[in-house]
This record gives sequence, structure tokens and C-alpha cells, in this order.
Amino acid sequence: MNSFNEVKERADKVLCKTYARYPIAVKSAKGSRLWDFEGREYIDLLTGIAVTSLGHSNEEVGAAICAQAQKFLHVSNLFYQEEQVYLAERLAATSHCGRAFFCNSGAEANEAMIKLARRYQQRVKGRDAYEIITFKQCFHGRTLATIATGQQKFQDGFLPMPEGFTSIEWNDLELLDRTISSKTAAVLIEMVQGEGGIRPATAEFAQGVQALCRKHGVMLLIDEIQSGMCRSGKWWSFQNFGLEPDAFSSAKALANGVPMGAMMCTEEASKGFDFGSHGTTFGGNALASAAACKTLEIMERDKLHDRAGELGRWALERFRQVAEKVPGTIREVRGMGLLIGIDLAFPGKDVWLALIERGFALNLTQDTVLRLLPALNIAKDDLEAFAVALEEVLKAR
Repeated sequence: MNSFNEVKERADKVLCKTYARYPIAVKSAKGSRLWDFEGREYIDLLTGIAVTSLGHSNEEVGAAICAQAQKFLHVSNLFYQEEQVYLAERLAATSHCGRAFFCNSGAEANEAMIKLARRYQQRVKGRDAYEIITFKQCFHGRTLATIATGQQKFQDGFLPMPEGFTSIEWNDLELLDRTISSKTAAVLIEMVQGEGGIRPATAEFAQGVQALCRKHGVMLLIDEIQSGMCRSGKWWSFQNFGLEPDAFSSAKALANGVPMGAMMCTEEASKGFDFGSHGTTFGGNALASAAACKTLEIMERDKLHDRAGELGRWALERFRQVAEKVPGTIREVRGMGLLIGIDLAFPGKDVWLALIERGFALNLTQDTVLRLLPALNIAKDDLEAFAVALEEVLKAR
């Protein structure tokens, strides 16, 4: 394939039309750079939707993948594997949760949490509880169960939804207190709603949700798929609020591009699962585990959580300066660490396309929010270049 048009034409004939794809066909990628088939260069501010947090084609991760491929790729979860053990130990060292279940994606990690919560309440606590409470504008995956948790646009054409899910307004503790009932098994929440427009929880709300879960004896589940793995300025975004969930999910950046998911839970919560209660064929196979081990090693060695926090604070302030210079165009700049949303005061498709044309790969969510999820090791100069381009595009409207 030699051009964008050729790639697009052939793709349109053979791929299901489930994505409104960007006007870019990627030929190669390295670090925070993408190159298309015409040789144009883009600064990648999306990283595969918070996946390649160490940058594209990371040489250390690549070497770990190659070495494991020569050893073995997959033997199934019927066997003990040292690669899995090493990874679980590394993950356990990052938080209070010491038990791991490995899977292939974020949606599967969230499904594991949902199943764990229901089974824990019913088999360990003896409660006839199954309801999972979530929050409007959340996003927890694309499986039938996880689309039942939130936004109606993802449910279109897939009715009826599985029962046992209730979605309520964000940042409303009184409503949550009224909604929790004897049927409630858990509350599932993102500390920063990602697809929902980069909306961080307030400290009062985050801590209040945990307090209500403890008060009512329901489990606190936190979705760390996009905000975890150092992106928020901590290993896990809930650590910014001093929380200790019963379980949390991880995926996306876990193996820097190799499909990988994990559910981490406390020793007590892990009692909800026993032999045969849950499983997966590919989850946590040796290849993915080796890639994830190396990813965690690099993040820890290079203190990327600290860097994400520091650089993220600078970027938020820099983009707010742009808002001041072009009044009336940006409603709000919000985020946590290198999880940043620039909420425009109008539908943003034209601005988004103009930024792509200028060589910046990012996405637009909720129609108005420019979502930035750059590599944790991105150069500060790349974010400055984006700020300059954004100001110019907004002034030219």
C-alpha cells in the first residue's frame, strides 16, 4: 500500500464500519511521532487512546517482547507461569490491592469487577445484592454488560440492556445515598470521566462515595483503565484522593500496546472468586505479561507518575493562557496529570480537523472536548507547539 487513498479504499471494502476513522493512515510510529504514507509527521497526543504511554516502538518493551516470543507465547492459565507471577507482584506493590486477575482488555477487567462484586455479596456476605450503580457520562467498555452502565448512545440498537445497572448524576452524594438499596452490590466509578469529557471528581465527592459504600456495606469499584498507570500523577488516580477501593481495573497502558487487562482487588474481596468461577483463555499470557512487566519497570525507574503530575500541571496552566488570549472560545480546561480536556464553547469538529492538518493527532469527545492523552515521556516542547497551534486555529475561526 502506497497512499492514504489506497489504504482507505481497501479498508472500506473489508472492515466493518464501526469506526469513523481519522483522515490519517499511519505507516510508522516512534516515540511521540506518527508518519503517514505521504511522509507527513504528526505529534501524537492520543497514544492509541492512552495506550502507548511510553511512546511508540519503545525499544526496551520491544526487546522484552522479542525475548519472550523466543521462549514461549501462551500455554493457558492451567499452568503456573513466572511471567504472570512477576507482573502480579509488581502491580501489587503499587497499591493496597494484593490480588490480580489478568484478562485481555479494559471491558473484560470491568466485567471481572462486576462479577466479583455480585459473587462476593451473594456467596460471601449472604446478601441478595446484584445492582451496580454508575454515573451518567461514564464509559466502562463496549460489551453488552458494560454499555449497560452508562451513556445511551452506546446502547442504541442493542436493547434490551442487561438488568441490574443504575446510572445516576455525577457529583451528587445525596442522590447516591438515596439510590443505594438492599439490592446494591457495588458502586463503579471513574475518578476522571475520560470519554465523558475529562471530568475529574471533586475530592469531596470521591471521598464521599467511599464513605457511603462503607456505610451501606457495598463494594467500591474504580475504573482506572484510562486514568491509571501513572497518567494522573500517581500510579492510580484514586490515590490522589486517599481512597482504598475494594477492586480496580487496569488496561490500555498496562503493556504499552500489547492487549492486556487486569483487575486488582483486596484479599477480602478476592474471596468472591474460587476455582472455576471466572476465567479467560488468553488473559495474562506470557507475551502480554512480559511486555507489562517491562512497562511497569520503566515507569517506576523513570518516575513517570511524578513527571506526569508536574508536566500536566504546567500544560493545564498553559492551555488556560490560550483561553485567556482568545476569549469566548474555550469554556474550560480541566484534567488531572496528563489526562487533559479542553472544552470548547462550540462544536469542535472544525478546530479538531484544523489541528490534525497542522500535524497534531488528538481526538474530540462529547462534541466539544479536545482530549489529550500524550505519552508520559513526551517532550514539553511538543505540548508548547500544540498550545501555539491551538491559539492560532482559534484566532482564525
